[in-house]
Amino acid sequence: MQNQTSPLILSFGAADPAGATGVQADLAAFSALSCTGLAVTTALLIGDSAHVEDMQDIDPDWVADQARVILEDMTMAAFKVGAITNLEQVAAVAEILSDYPDAPLILDPFSSRLPQPSDDDAEELMTAIRQLLVPQATLLMLSQVELGRMAETWRESGDGGEGEDMLQSDVEHLLALGCEFVLVTGTSSSGGALANTLYGADGVISHDAWQHLAGPFIGAGNTLSAALTAFMARGADVPEAVAAAQEYTVGALAHAQRYGMGKFVPNRFFHLQSPEDMQ
Repeated sequence: MQNQTSPLILSFGAADPAGATGVQADLAAFSALSCTGLAVTTALLIGDSAHVEDMQDIDPDWVADQARVILEDMTMAAFKVGAITNLEQVAAVAEILSDYPDAPLILDPFSSRLPQPSDDDAEELMTAIRQLLVPQATLLMLSQVELGRMAETWRESGDGGEGEDMLQSDVEHLLALGCEFVLVTGTSSSGGALANTLYGADGVISHDAWQHLAGPFIGAGNTLSAALTAFMARGADVPEAVAAAQEYTVGALAHAQRYGMGKFVPNRFFHLQSPEDMQ
Protein backbone atom coordinates (compact mmCIF):
# COMPACT_ATOMS: atom_id res chain seq x y z
CA MET A 1 0.00 0.00 0.00
CA GLN A 2 1.14 3.56 -0.74
CA ASN A 3 0.21 6.96 0.65
CA GLN A 4 -1.36 9.47 -1.73
CA THR A 5 1.39 11.35 -3.58
CA SER A 6 -0.35 13.15 -6.47
CA PRO A 7 -1.79 16.60 -5.62
CA LEU A 8 -5.37 16.60 -4.35
CA ILE A 9 -7.86 19.12 -5.79
CA LEU A 10 -11.37 19.77 -4.51
CA SER A 11 -13.80 20.94 -7.17
CA PHE A 12 -17.20 22.54 -6.50
CA GLY A 13 -19.63 22.35 -9.41
CA ALA A 14 -22.60 20.77 -11.14
CA ALA A 15 -22.89 17.08 -12.00
CA ASP A 16 -23.24 16.79 -15.77
CA PRO A 17 -24.45 13.35 -16.99
CA ALA A 18 -22.68 13.92 -20.33
CA GLY A 19 -19.37 14.57 -18.60
CA ALA A 20 -18.80 17.59 -20.82
CA THR A 21 -18.74 20.20 -18.06
CA GLY A 22 -18.96 20.36 -14.29
CA VAL A 23 -17.23 18.17 -11.78
CA GLN A 24 -17.03 15.09 -14.02
CA ALA A 25 -15.11 17.09 -16.60
CA ASP A 26 -12.88 18.55 -13.89
CA LEU A 27 -11.99 15.13 -12.51
CA ALA A 28 -11.06 13.91 -15.99
CA ALA A 29 -8.75 16.88 -16.62
CA PHE A 30 -7.18 16.59 -13.17
CA SER A 31 -6.46 12.90 -13.74
CA ALA A 32 -5.03 13.55 -17.20
CA LEU A 33 -2.64 16.07 -15.67
CA SER A 34 -1.42 13.80 -12.85
CA CYS A 35 -3.64 15.13 -10.07
CA THR A 36 -6.35 13.48 -8.00
CA GLY A 37 -9.72 15.19 -8.03
CA LEU A 38 -12.48 15.16 -5.43
CA ALA A 39 -15.90 16.67 -6.01
CA VAL A 40 -18.56 18.63 -4.16
CA THR A 41 -21.78 18.66 -6.18
CA THR A 42 -23.75 21.92 -6.27
CA ALA A 43 -26.44 20.89 -8.77
CA LEU A 44 -27.72 17.88 -10.68
CA LEU A 45 -28.26 18.38 -14.40
CA ILE A 46 -30.52 16.59 -16.84
CA GLY A 47 -28.93 16.93 -20.25
CA ASP A 48 -26.94 15.45 -23.08
CA SER A 49 -24.16 16.66 -25.36
CA ALA A 50 -26.51 19.17 -27.02
CA HIS A 51 -28.20 20.99 -24.16
CA VAL A 52 -29.37 20.86 -20.54
CA GLU A 53 -33.11 20.28 -20.04
CA ASP A 54 -33.35 20.89 -16.31
CA MET A 55 -31.34 21.44 -13.13
CA GLN A 56 -31.86 20.61 -9.47
CA ASP A 57 -29.99 22.70 -6.90
CA ILE A 58 -28.32 20.88 -4.03
CA ASP A 59 -29.25 22.13 -0.57
CA PRO A 60 -26.51 24.50 0.70
CA ASP A 61 -26.11 22.48 3.90
CA TRP A 62 -25.45 19.39 1.80
CA VAL A 63 -22.89 21.33 -0.24
CA ALA A 64 -21.14 22.42 2.95
CA ASP A 65 -21.26 18.95 4.51
CA GLN A 66 -19.82 17.30 1.39
CA ALA A 67 -16.83 19.62 1.60
CA ARG A 68 -16.33 19.58 5.38
CA VAL A 69 -16.21 15.80 5.61
CA ILE A 70 -13.62 15.54 2.84
CA LEU A 71 -11.51 18.39 4.22
CA GLU A 72 -11.40 16.87 7.69
CA ASP A 73 -9.76 13.81 6.13
CA MET A 74 -7.48 15.20 3.40
CA THR A 75 -5.26 18.17 2.57
CA MET A 76 -5.92 19.94 -0.71
CA ALA A 77 -3.22 21.34 -3.00
CA ALA A 78 -5.79 23.57 -4.74
CA PHE A 79 -9.48 24.37 -5.04
CA LYS A 80 -11.65 25.02 -8.05
CA VAL A 81 -15.09 26.62 -7.85
CA GLY A 82 -17.31 26.16 -10.87
CA ALA A 83 -21.05 26.66 -11.16
CA ILE A 84 -22.78 27.82 -7.99
CA THR A 85 -26.51 28.18 -8.42
CA ASN A 86 -27.86 30.30 -5.53
CA LEU A 87 -26.90 32.84 -2.89
CA GLU A 88 -26.93 30.37 -0.01
CA GLN A 89 -24.45 28.12 -1.81
CA VAL A 90 -22.14 31.08 -2.42
CA ALA A 91 -22.15 31.91 1.29
CA ALA A 92 -21.55 28.29 2.30
CA VAL A 93 -18.66 27.76 -0.13
CA ALA A 94 -17.07 31.11 0.74
CA GLU A 95 -17.14 30.28 4.45
CA ILE A 96 -15.49 26.91 3.86
CA LEU A 97 -12.77 28.30 1.60
CA SER A 98 -11.93 31.06 4.08
CA ASP A 99 -10.42 28.36 6.30
CA TYR A 100 -7.88 27.42 3.60
CA PRO A 101 -6.27 30.69 2.45
CA ASP A 102 -2.91 29.11 1.60
CA ALA A 103 -4.21 26.83 -1.18
CA PRO A 104 -4.73 28.35 -4.66
CA LEU A 105 -8.36 28.98 -5.59
CA ILE A 106 -9.40 29.06 -9.24
CA LEU A 107 -12.82 30.64 -9.65
CA ASP A 108 -14.77 29.88 -12.85
CA PRO A 109 -18.36 30.37 -11.66
CA PHE A 110 -20.31 31.05 -14.86
CA SER A 111 -21.55 28.47 -17.34
CA SER A 112 -23.63 29.11 -20.46
CA ARG A 113 -24.64 25.44 -20.31
CA LEU A 114 -26.75 25.93 -17.18
CA PRO A 115 -30.32 27.26 -17.31
CA GLN A 116 -30.09 31.02 -16.85
CA PRO A 117 -31.82 32.60 -13.83
CA SER A 118 -34.05 35.65 -14.09
CA ASP A 119 -32.33 39.01 -14.44
CA ASP A 120 -32.85 39.90 -10.77
CA ASP A 121 -31.64 36.52 -9.52
CA ALA A 122 -28.64 36.63 -11.86
CA GLU A 123 -27.66 40.08 -10.61
CA GLU A 124 -27.95 39.02 -6.97
CA LEU A 125 -25.89 35.89 -7.64
CA MET A 126 -23.16 37.86 -9.43
CA THR A 127 -23.07 40.39 -6.60
CA ALA A 128 -22.69 37.63 -4.00
CA ILE A 129 -19.89 35.97 -5.99
CA ARG A 130 -18.14 39.32 -6.36
CA GLN A 131 -18.41 40.14 -2.67
CA LEU A 132 -17.73 36.74 -1.10
CA LEU A 133 -15.67 34.63 -3.51
CA VAL A 134 -13.72 37.02 -5.76
CA PRO A 135 -11.73 38.45 -2.80
CA GLN A 136 -10.53 34.93 -1.95
CA ALA A 137 -9.61 33.91 -5.50
CA THR A 138 -6.07 33.40 -6.69
CA LEU A 139 -7.40 33.62 -10.24
CA LEU A 140 -10.85 34.53 -11.53
CA MET A 141 -11.62 33.29 -15.03
CA LEU A 142 -14.53 34.73 -16.99
CA SER A 143 -15.40 35.70 -20.54
CA GLN A 144 -15.47 39.29 -21.70
CA VAL A 145 -19.27 39.05 -21.88
CA GLU A 146 -19.47 37.70 -18.31
CA LEU A 147 -17.15 40.47 -17.13
CA GLY A 148 -19.46 43.07 -18.64
CA ARG A 149 -22.50 41.52 -16.96
CA MET A 150 -20.75 41.42 -13.61
CA ALA A 151 -19.61 45.01 -14.03
CA GLU A 152 -23.22 46.11 -14.38
CA THR A 153 -23.68 45.23 -10.69
CA TRP A 154 -21.29 48.00 -9.60
CA ARG A 155 -21.19 50.58 -12.38
CA GLU A 156 -23.16 53.74 -11.83
CA SER A 157 -25.15 55.21 -14.70
CA GLY A 158 -22.78 56.95 -17.06
CA ASP A 159 -19.67 55.29 -15.65
CA GLY A 160 -16.92 53.79 -17.72
CA GLY A 161 -15.62 54.38 -21.19
CA GLU A 162 -15.36 52.24 -24.28
CA GLY A 163 -13.59 49.11 -25.43
CA GLU A 164 -10.24 48.29 -23.87
CA ASP A 165 -10.41 51.18 -21.41
CA MET A 166 -13.66 49.90 -19.93
CA LEU A 167 -12.37 46.31 -19.82
CA GLN A 168 -9.22 47.44 -18.02
CA SER A 169 -11.28 49.46 -15.54
CA ASP A 170 -13.58 46.51 -14.83
CA VAL A 171 -10.64 44.18 -14.23
CA GLU A 172 -8.98 46.71 -11.93
CA HIS A 173 -12.17 46.80 -9.85
CA LEU A 174 -12.01 43.02 -9.35
CA LEU A 175 -8.31 43.08 -8.54
CA ALA A 176 -8.93 45.80 -5.97
CA LEU A 177 -11.31 43.46 -4.16
CA GLY A 178 -8.40 41.11 -3.41
CA CYS A 179 -8.40 38.73 -6.37
CA GLU A 180 -4.76 38.22 -7.41
CA PHE A 181 -5.26 37.59 -11.15
CA VAL A 182 -8.09 37.85 -13.68
CA LEU A 183 -8.10 35.83 -16.91
CA VAL A 184 -10.55 37.27 -19.45
CA THR A 185 -11.39 34.93 -22.34
CA GLY A 186 -12.71 36.03 -25.71
CA THR A 187 -10.89 39.37 -25.83
CA SER A 188 -10.11 40.95 -29.19
CA SER A 189 -6.82 40.45 -30.99
CA SER A 190 -5.24 41.53 -34.26
CA GLY A 191 -6.92 40.28 -37.38
CA GLY A 192 -10.24 39.87 -35.59
CA ALA A 193 -9.10 36.73 -33.73
CA LEU A 194 -10.10 36.05 -30.15
CA ALA A 195 -7.58 35.85 -27.34
CA ASN A 196 -7.23 35.24 -23.61
CA THR A 197 -5.80 38.10 -21.57
CA LEU A 198 -4.27 37.65 -18.12
CA TYR A 199 -4.27 40.65 -15.78
CA GLY A 200 -2.45 41.17 -12.50
CA ALA A 201 -1.63 44.04 -10.19
CA ASP A 202 0.72 45.53 -12.80
CA GLY A 203 -1.73 45.32 -15.69
CA VAL A 204 -1.62 42.93 -18.65
CA ILE A 205 0.67 39.96 -18.03
CA SER A 206 -0.07 37.98 -21.19
CA HIS A 207 -2.31 38.25 -24.24
CA ASP A 208 -2.53 34.96 -26.14
CA ALA A 209 -4.37 34.56 -29.43
CA TRP A 210 -5.17 31.04 -30.59
CA GLN A 211 -6.15 29.58 -33.92
CA HIS A 212 -9.91 29.24 -34.24
CA LEU A 213 -11.15 25.64 -34.31
CA ALA A 214 -14.43 24.84 -36.02
CA GLY A 215 -16.35 23.02 -33.28
CA PRO A 216 -19.00 23.54 -32.04
CA PHE A 217 -17.57 22.60 -28.65
CA ILE A 218 -19.00 22.09 -25.21
CA GLY A 219 -16.77 22.32 -22.15
CA ALA A 220 -13.87 24.31 -23.61
CA GLY A 221 -13.83 26.86 -20.79
CA ASN A 222 -14.29 24.14 -18.20
CA THR A 223 -11.24 22.36 -19.61
CA LEU A 224 -9.14 25.52 -19.42
CA SER A 225 -10.00 26.34 -15.81
CA ALA A 226 -9.55 22.71 -14.70
CA ALA A 227 -6.14 22.56 -16.38
CA LEU A 228 -5.17 25.84 -14.74
CA THR A 229 -6.06 24.39 -11.36
CA ALA A 230 -4.08 21.22 -12.00
CA PHE A 231 -0.93 23.01 -13.07
CA MET A 232 -1.13 25.29 -10.03
CA ALA A 233 -1.70 22.31 -7.75
CA ARG A 234 1.53 20.91 -9.16
CA GLY A 235 3.39 24.08 -8.19
CA ALA A 236 3.30 26.29 -11.30
CA ASP A 237 2.93 30.03 -10.80
CA VAL A 238 -0.08 31.72 -12.41
CA PRO A 239 1.49 32.94 -15.70
CA GLU A 240 3.16 29.56 -16.23
CA ALA A 241 -0.08 27.71 -15.43
CA VAL A 242 -2.09 29.92 -17.81
CA ALA A 243 0.32 29.26 -20.68
CA ALA A 244 0.40 25.49 -20.07
CA ALA A 245 -3.37 25.24 -19.58
CA GLN A 246 -4.09 27.07 -22.83
CA GLU A 247 -1.77 24.77 -24.76
CA TYR A 248 -3.40 21.72 -23.17
CA THR A 249 -6.90 23.02 -23.95
CA VAL A 250 -6.07 23.68 -27.59
CA GLY A 251 -4.84 20.09 -27.87
CA ALA A 252 -7.97 18.74 -26.18
CA LEU A 253 -10.16 20.70 -28.60
CA ALA A 254 -8.12 19.67 -31.63
CA HIS A 255 -8.76 16.03 -30.67
CA ALA A 256 -12.36 16.57 -29.50
CA GLN A 257 -14.90 13.82 -30.00
CA ARG A 258 -18.61 13.86 -30.76
CA TYR A 259 -20.32 11.37 -28.45
CA GLY A 260 -23.78 11.63 -29.97
CA MET A 261 -25.79 14.17 -31.94
CA GLY A 262 -24.67 17.21 -29.94
CA LYS A 263 -21.49 19.25 -29.72
CA PHE A 264 -17.88 18.10 -29.67
CA VAL A 265 -16.48 17.27 -26.22
CA PRO A 266 -12.79 18.04 -25.53
CA ASN A 267 -10.61 14.95 -25.39
CA ARG A 268 -8.88 15.54 -22.09
CA PHE A 269 -6.68 12.45 -22.43
CA PHE A 270 -5.44 13.18 -25.96
CA HIS A 271 -1.79 13.45 -24.94
CA LEU A 272 -1.90 10.01 -23.29
CA GLN A 273 -3.37 8.22 -26.32
CA SER A 274 -1.75 6.79 -29.41
CA PRO A 275 -2.98 7.88 -32.86
CA GLU A 276 -4.69 4.48 -33.20
CA ASP A 277 -6.65 5.09 -29.98
CA MET A 278 -8.08 8.35 -31.35
CA GLN A 279 -9.31 6.95 -34.66
